[in-house]
Amino acid sequence: MRTRRFLLSGAAGLAVSTQFAFARPRRGKAAAGAASAAPSGAASVPSASPATTPIGPLDTVARWACIIDFDTGATLLEKAADEHMPPSSLTKMMTAYVTFGMLRAGHLTLTQSLPVSEKAWRTQGSKMFVPLGQSVTVSDLIEGMVIQSGNDACIVLAEGIAGSEEQFVNLMNQTAAKLGMTNTHFMNCTGLPNESQYMSARDVSRVAMHLIRDYPEFYHLFSATEFTYNNIKQGNRNVLVDKGLADGLKTGHTDAGGFGLCASSKRDGRRIIMTINGTSSMNERAHEGERLLGWAFANFENVTLFHHGQVVDHMPVYMGEAAEVALVGTRDIVLTLPHGWQQRSRISVEYPSPAIAPVMAGQTIGALVLQNQGMPDIRLDLVAANAVPRLGLVGRALARLGHGPKPVPHS
Repeated sequence: MRTRRFLLSGAAGLAVSTQFAFARPRRGKAAAGAASAAPSGAASVPSASPATTPIGPLDTVARWACIIDFDTGATLLEKAADEHMPPSSLTKMMTAYVTFGMLRAGHLTLTQSLPVSEKAWRTQGSKMFVPLGQSVTVSDLIEGMVIQSGNDACIVLAEGIAGSEEQFVNLMNQTAAKLGMTNTHFMNCTGLPNESQYMSARDVSRVAMHLIRDYPEFYHLFSATEFTYNNIKQGNRNVLVDKGLADGLKTGHTDAGGFGLCASSKRDGRRIIMTINGTSSMNERAHEGERLLGWAFANFENVTLFHHGQVVDHMPVYMGEAAEVALVGTRDIVLTLPHGWQQRSRISVEYPSPAIAPVMAGQTIGALVLQNQGMPDIRLDLVAANAVPRLGLVGRALARLGHGPKPVPHS
């Protein structure tokens, strides 16, 4: 028999559910203000098809979009998020990820110099302007790649790391598979147009998350507003970084893919990653990126329902040395939920009742279920806090006669 116990149901349930430890971050004025209104010069509601969000459809001019919460991985907005799209220079985020991995592994150093081939020198599109026949430090090449979006810098790094761009692209595809990027395939390391090269908006957000999480020592490079090399100063093409609304990552543009942007922003201790692509101009990309980031911060919050090891509920045990076992989470249970979620949510615990001894410590024996209007149910595993051995032969006989262990009263 399965048992469901409601711990919280709407506002009335919240008042009596004193065991919850709600961590509700303070909303800064900047975050709240940016969310409710569109940025200066932009229409408040774009004339476009809607994206899907947990709180209902939201119009966006982007052809592809995906917004996720960095800490919980919750998807806050998606529009054709798993569709193949031309990634343009958003490709360079994977080029950077592979390069950072080589630095971490000691196969490359920031002070090391790599030679500039004729192929790199002749590469078209956005350029760092590396000098033919000379060498450039890895540090300069990385900044030229992530700040100036230099295609030539990418080729120099690829050839220096793997011997050729083709071999480096193999590393990119292998890494994408390891990161679970199932809608991604690379043919080059620059993002220059190629019909066989594609990423999805969700995969772009995924590699952004891994860049921030896996290589925090290098992430600051994406937030530089300008870089000067060979006496040529170029600014960061990410307008949101320039305005202080984001601290990275990349922009991109091709005729096939339109204008794209992957940006990450941290406000009041909470980080959001946003990918949009297929906008019609740099101006539209900047306005829409600012509007959607503000919307994400204003409409959602991260809520700590239970801390790691905190008892969520108690589950009866049959034929065990104890009559029940405590149910706990394996980590802090933090969810990204719409503001005002307490008024619309029901939180319950589900488990097969009773558990049959023996019960192992850490054994998954239940689930915390959150139901919120307009959102799919969220289920999180609960495990046994401690072991409950099976009663011996005499104990089992007494239990059948009603003389087994009695449950401990709980407040």
